[in-house]
Amino acid sequence: MNSEAPEEQPRSDSARQRNQRRLILAEQELRLMSALVLLIGLGLFLALPFVLSIGSVVFLPLVTAILLTILLSPLADRLAQLGLPNVLASLGALTVFLGILLLALALILQPALDLFDEIPAIAATVGQRFADLREEFAWLAMANEEMAKLMGNSGTVEVVLATPSLLEEIAYSTPSVVVEVLIMFLMAFFMIEARVRMRRHLLFDRASFGSSVKAARAMREVQDKVAAYIITVGFINAGVGVVVALGAWALGVDAPIMWGGLAAILNFIPYVGPLAMTALLALFGLGTAETVWLGLIPAIAYIALHTVEANVITPSILGARFTMSPVMILIALSYFTWIWGVPGALLSVPILLTLTALFDHIGRPNLVGFIFGEPLFKGEVLERGVSDAQA
Repeated sequence: MNSEAPEEQPRSDSARQRNQRRLILAEQELRLMSALVLLIGLGLFLALPFVLSIGSVVFLPLVTAILLTILLSPLADRLAQLGLPNVLASLGALTVFLGILLLALALILQPALDLFDEIPAIAATVGQRFADLREEFAWLAMANEEMAKLMGNSGTVEVVLATPSLLEEIAYSTPSVVVEVLIMFLMAFFMIEARVRMRRHLLFDRASFGSSVKAARAMREVQDKVAAYIITVGFINAGVGVVVALGAWALGVDAPIMWGGLAAILNFIPYVGPLAMTALLALFGLGTAETVWLGLIPAIAYIALHTVEANVITPSILGARFTMSPVMILIALSYFTWIWGVPGALLSVPILLTLTALFDHIGRPNLVGFIFGEPLFKGEVLERGVSDAQA
């Protein structure tokens, strides 16, 4: 018995060494795969804006249709539970959304068209207000001219480029916009109608029961999270629009319903939307009020309302479930605005929320740890091997 003990000791040492070598090779392999994934991800991130912007006629309706499918699928399910066929339930959900959208546009566009004739007078008044302010601060202009003379700068030459008018740009872009909108709604209808088959495909066409459960959980989490966020933010923004409309009516501002609708729509765009609304109220107030300070009252009142809404009401209603990093929101906002303009700005937060919900199930990349030598994605096989070796 004693002679066999020394022989078992070298065997256990060699087995331990083999396990350590396997772990080292697995770590190196995972490290190489992580580096390749990171390089591919960076390449896609840099190349994707050019592809999406060039193919915006295809990709913008597709992405919008996917988000509409996520938003309207619960409503279609409710209508189907009431006994409606799947096609009618899908069409009914899309019709409800179209009715709300057309009502909102009618409330905004009709007063805007009525105020369109007053734009030249408002612009002239705003110019006069700025001229008065420039006269009050004329000493700054004189100081600037003296500094320019001392620095030896010559006068600048203005170059005016001939650009298409606003009506010409609208006439050029209207056909493509109509085609994109029609394609978007057709895609959304067929996607909503195919939601049941898609769920069955995710559940029953997987190789294992565990993957089916993960796919079902990911799909439900994305749908619930995005739909709940859009609906909740929609109600909050509708409340903001009602308050702005009542405030505009109380202050005697023309077309209060239009200002309330603009406030509700622009509030969907984080940070940039409220800034644009403040600028519009300030310019309109300066162009219609008798004095500068009276003209700034609507903008100041809106800033106070937005401060309360953004820092008290919205965080208390949404809670920690929908909390996202402001840096990530600004990155998504600038990224998709660069690609698709105003539609990209409106879609940026829902897209970011969808990707966040997917990464919660798929696994988030460990970017900071990867820089310091850790794997980009922690593999379950490697973790199991480490636990087995420790055991």
